[in-house]
Amino acid sequence: MRFNRLDLNLLVALDALLAERSITRAAERLNLSPSATSNALARLREYFDDELLVQVGRKMEPTPRALGLEESVRDVLVRVDSAIAIQPRFDPTTSDRTFRIFASDYTQLVFAPHLLALASEERCAARFDFLPQVSNPQRSLERGEADLLIIPRGFLSPDHPHEVLYAETFMCVVWRDGRMARGLFSRERYLDAGHVVMHPQGGVGSSFEDQFVMRHGVARRVAVTSYGFAMLPALVVGTDLVATVHARLARQLQAAWPVELREPPLEFPVMEQGIQWHKYRSQDPGLVWLRKLLRQAVTRMDAGLC
Repeated sequence: MRFNRLDLNLLVALDALLAERSITRAAERLNLSPSATSNALARLREYFDDELLVQVGRKMEPTPRALGLEESVRDVLVRVDSAIAIQPRFDPTTSDRTFRIFASDYTQLVFAPHLLALASEERCAARFDFLPQVSNPQRSLERGEADLLIIPRGFLSPDHPHEVLYAETFMCVVWRDGRMARGLFSRERYLDAGHVVMHPQGGVGSSFEDQFVMRHGVARRVAVTSYGFAMLPALVVGTDLVATVHARLARQLQAAWPVELREPPLEFPVMEQGIQWHKYRSQDPGLVWLRKLLRQAVTRMDAGLC
């Protein structure tokens, strides 16, 4: 199909080339040969009268024109996928769909088991792919690489619909035989201690409790960082370090590690855990079903059912 003399299949190739910045990797993504992908790039360069990708050392870098096209091309492809590829009805018992869900390891440990138990009760044949935690999940949603985000409300994008699933508080975790487990767990002792914190993959961004601390001008001495939440309680064992962890996760992991829980000496706000989906997929029957199941999973979680 052509539009204004442009073969629209070339937009798919352009999207892959801009995402991968490599002819070889783009070819693998497109299931084409490198020569066919190189030919597609040549046709794109001719149409746009721009190099689009130029070799810089061993890498290919996009030109300003290509950078200006990147988000627009992705938006067009997401619109087409939403309008054409989504089935008009969704039957969980026969669907071969894969739901791609961005969720932290905290969410997968505390909440996802209830979701999957409900899906099993419905004899769901669809698959669930939990994507690794990164510092900018909204980009995955925009690019159509994730169907759903499950993240704190404060991190949700203003450009897409969302709803709040449940509220979460925080607890401090300390080694039960350590100095921090003895005596008053005061604000001063908390701030003087070394802390174990989570930082998302990618080297930028921060967690909910980390942002709260920074906003209030409180300095914590970070002794250990990890890319996930689930290991934080384990990392305080044998030390006088402190980890500030989601309360549900802290209580769940208390049985697995020799730790004790303390109320935070700072007034941490309640975290609202939200879900977000792409604005073009609000009427997607599969996602409508999934969002309903997520709400049911909250009820199941709060009832303490496994």
